[in-house]
Amino acid sequence: MPEPRIFRTSDLARRVAHAFALEPDAAERAALARVLGASEIRKLRFAGELRPEGRRDWRLEATLGATVVQPCVVTLEPVVTRIDEAVVRRYLADWPEPEPGSETEMPEDDSAEPLGGAIDPAVVMAEALALALPDFPRAAGVEIGTATAAPPGAAPFEAQGNPFAALAQLKKDAP
Repeated sequence: MPEPRIFRTSDLARRVAHAFALEPDAAERAALARVLGASEIRKLRFAGELRPEGRRDWRLEATLGATVVQPCVVTLEPVVTRIDEAVVRRYLADWPEPEPGSETEMPEDDSAEPLGGAIDPAVVMAEALALALPDFPRAAGVEIGTATAAPPGAAPFEAQGNPFAALAQLKKDAP
Protein backbone atom coordinates (compact mmCIF):
# COMPACT_ATOMS: atom_id res chain seq x y z
CA MET A 1 0.00 0.00 0.00
CA PRO A 2 1.36 3.45 -0.78
CA GLU A 3 2.10 5.88 2.01
CA PRO A 4 -1.17 7.03 3.63
CA ARG A 5 -2.35 10.31 2.21
CA ILE A 6 -1.94 13.23 4.56
CA PHE A 7 -3.84 16.38 3.66
CA ARG A 8 -1.88 19.58 4.21
CA THR A 9 -4.57 22.11 5.02
CA SER A 10 -2.74 24.97 3.30
CA ASP A 11 -2.70 22.99 0.01
CA LEU A 12 -6.37 21.96 -0.01
CA ALA A 13 -8.68 23.45 -2.63
CA ARG A 14 -11.58 25.08 -0.77
CA ARG A 15 -14.31 24.40 -3.35
CA VAL A 16 -14.11 20.62 -3.70
CA ALA A 17 -14.28 17.49 -1.61
CA HIS A 18 -11.11 15.42 -1.30
CA ALA A 19 -11.78 11.67 -1.36
CA PHE A 20 -9.59 9.05 0.31
CA ALA A 21 -9.63 5.30 0.80
CA LEU A 22 -7.24 3.48 3.11
CA GLU A 23 -6.85 -0.31 3.09
CA PRO A 24 -3.77 -1.14 5.17
CA ASP A 25 -1.78 -4.20 4.11
CA ALA A 26 -1.11 -7.20 6.37
CA ALA A 27 2.01 -5.69 7.96
CA GLU A 28 0.26 -2.40 8.73
CA ARG A 29 -2.76 -4.23 10.17
CA ALA A 30 -0.46 -6.37 12.34
CA ALA A 31 1.33 -3.27 13.66
CA LEU A 32 -2.00 -1.59 14.47
CA ALA A 33 -3.27 -4.77 16.15
CA ARG A 34 -0.21 -4.75 18.45
CA VAL A 35 -0.83 -1.11 19.37
CA LEU A 36 -4.52 -1.80 20.10
CA GLY A 37 -3.88 -5.02 22.03
CA ALA A 38 -5.79 -7.13 19.50
CA SER A 39 -4.67 -10.55 18.30
CA GLU A 40 -5.33 -9.76 14.66
CA ILE A 41 -7.01 -7.29 12.33
CA ARG A 42 -8.23 -9.43 9.44
CA LYS A 43 -9.79 -6.66 7.36
CA LEU A 44 -9.61 -2.90 7.59
CA ARG A 45 -10.97 -0.22 5.30
CA PHE A 46 -11.47 3.48 5.93
CA ALA A 47 -12.96 5.52 3.10
CA GLY A 48 -14.60 8.89 2.85
CA GLU A 49 -13.95 12.49 2.03
CA LEU A 50 -12.65 15.68 3.47
CA ARG A 51 -14.65 18.72 2.45
CA PRO A 52 -14.75 22.39 3.34
CA GLU A 53 -17.23 23.52 5.95
CA GLY A 54 -17.76 27.25 6.11
CA ARG A 55 -14.94 29.63 5.24
CA ARG A 56 -12.04 28.06 7.15
CA ASP A 57 -13.16 24.76 8.69
CA TRP A 58 -13.07 21.21 7.33
CA ARG A 59 -15.27 18.13 7.82
CA LEU A 60 -14.11 14.54 7.46
CA GLU A 61 -16.85 11.95 6.89
CA ALA A 62 -15.92 8.32 6.39
CA THR A 63 -16.95 4.74 6.99
CA LEU A 64 -14.81 2.36 8.99
CA GLY A 65 -15.09 -1.34 8.28
CA ALA A 66 -13.01 -3.88 10.16
CA THR A 67 -12.87 -7.47 11.31
CA VAL A 68 -10.85 -7.73 14.52
CA VAL A 69 -9.84 -10.71 16.66
CA GLN A 70 -9.32 -10.16 20.39
CA PRO A 71 -8.78 -12.61 23.26
CA CYS A 72 -11.81 -13.34 25.45
CA VAL A 73 -11.34 -11.66 28.85
CA VAL A 74 -12.44 -14.84 30.62
CA THR A 75 -11.13 -17.79 28.57
CA LEU A 76 -8.59 -16.13 26.22
CA GLU A 77 -10.37 -17.83 23.28
CA PRO A 78 -10.35 -15.72 20.09
CA VAL A 79 -13.37 -13.42 19.76
CA VAL A 80 -14.11 -12.08 16.27
CA THR A 81 -15.82 -8.68 16.10
CA ARG A 82 -17.15 -7.01 12.95
CA ILE A 83 -17.11 -3.22 13.07
CA ASP A 84 -19.03 -0.95 10.69
CA GLU A 85 -19.01 2.65 11.88
CA ALA A 86 -19.69 6.07 10.45
CA VAL A 87 -16.93 8.49 11.45
CA VAL A 88 -17.23 12.28 11.51
CA ARG A 89 -14.55 14.78 12.52
CA ARG A 90 -14.81 18.54 12.28
CA TYR A 91 -11.61 20.57 12.16
CA LEU A 92 -12.20 24.11 13.42
CA ALA A 93 -9.91 27.03 12.63
CA ASP A 94 -11.21 29.07 15.59
CA TRP A 95 -10.58 26.49 18.30
CA PRO A 96 -10.56 28.13 21.75
CA GLU A 97 -7.32 27.19 23.49
CA PRO A 98 -7.66 26.82 27.26
CA GLU A 99 -5.53 29.09 29.39
CA PRO A 100 -2.75 27.34 31.31
CA GLY A 101 -3.81 26.45 34.84
CA SER A 102 -7.51 26.99 34.19
CA GLU A 103 -10.17 24.33 34.45
CA THR A 104 -11.77 23.27 31.20
CA GLU A 105 -14.78 21.16 30.43
CA MET A 106 -15.08 18.62 27.68
CA PRO A 107 -16.98 20.09 24.75
CA GLU A 108 -20.39 18.59 24.01
CA ASP A 109 -19.43 18.06 20.37
CA ASP A 110 -16.83 15.29 20.55
CA SER A 111 -16.35 15.34 16.77
CA ALA A 112 -14.72 18.79 16.85
CA GLU A 113 -10.93 19.23 16.89
CA PRO A 114 -8.58 22.14 16.32
CA LEU A 115 -7.51 22.64 12.72
CA GLY A 116 -3.78 22.10 12.40
CA GLY A 117 -1.39 22.16 9.48
CA ALA A 118 -2.34 18.65 8.33
CA ILE A 119 -5.17 16.14 8.55
CA ASP A 120 -4.14 12.48 8.52
CA PRO A 121 -7.00 10.05 7.81
CA ALA A 122 -4.82 7.14 9.02
CA VAL A 123 -4.70 8.66 12.50
CA VAL A 124 -8.47 9.16 12.47
CA MET A 125 -8.89 5.54 11.32
CA ALA A 126 -6.76 4.18 14.16
CA GLU A 127 -8.54 6.33 16.75
CA ALA A 128 -12.00 5.36 15.48
CA LEU A 129 -11.05 1.68 15.50
CA ALA A 130 -9.70 1.92 19.06
CA LEU A 131 -12.95 3.54 20.21
CA ALA A 132 -15.12 0.96 18.42
CA LEU A 133 -13.41 -2.14 19.83
CA PRO A 134 -15.17 -3.96 22.68
CA ASP A 135 -13.48 -3.17 25.99
CA PHE A 136 -14.14 -6.63 27.42
CA PRO A 137 -14.67 -9.10 24.58
CA ARG A 138 -16.25 -12.40 25.62
CA ALA A 139 -16.60 -15.65 23.72
CA ALA A 140 -20.16 -16.84 23.03
CA GLY A 141 -21.84 -18.23 26.13
CA VAL A 142 -19.12 -17.09 28.53
CA GLU A 143 -20.27 -15.24 31.62
CA ILE A 144 -18.14 -13.34 34.06
CA GLY A 145 -18.56 -14.85 37.52
CA THR A 146 -18.60 -13.00 40.79
CA ALA A 147 -15.79 -12.92 43.30
CA THR A 148 -16.39 -12.82 47.00
CA ALA A 149 -13.88 -12.22 49.72
CA ALA A 150 -14.39 -12.99 53.37
CA PRO A 151 -12.40 -14.58 56.17
CA PRO A 152 -12.89 -18.35 56.56
CA GLY A 153 -16.27 -19.08 58.14
CA ALA A 154 -17.60 -15.52 57.72
CA ALA A 155 -20.42 -14.51 55.40
CA PRO A 156 -19.35 -12.56 52.32
CA PHE A 157 -19.90 -8.82 52.52
CA GLU A 158 -22.77 -8.94 50.01
CA ALA A 159 -24.65 -11.44 52.24
CA GLN A 160 -24.28 -9.19 55.30
CA GLY A 161 -26.73 -6.68 53.88
CA ASN A 162 -26.50 -3.05 52.98
CA PRO A 163 -24.53 -1.13 55.65
CA PHE A 164 -26.48 2.04 54.88
CA ALA A 165 -29.77 0.23 55.53
CA ALA A 166 -28.39 -0.85 58.90
CA LEU A 167 -27.43 2.77 59.69
CA ALA A 168 -30.89 3.97 58.67
CA GLN A 169 -32.45 1.38 60.99
CA LEU A 170 -30.21 2.54 63.87
CA LYS A 171 -31.30 6.12 63.23
CA LYS A 172 -34.98 5.07 63.34
CA ASP A 173 -34.47 3.12 66.58
CA ALA A 174 -32.65 5.99 68.30
CA PRO A 175 -34.74 7.85 70.96
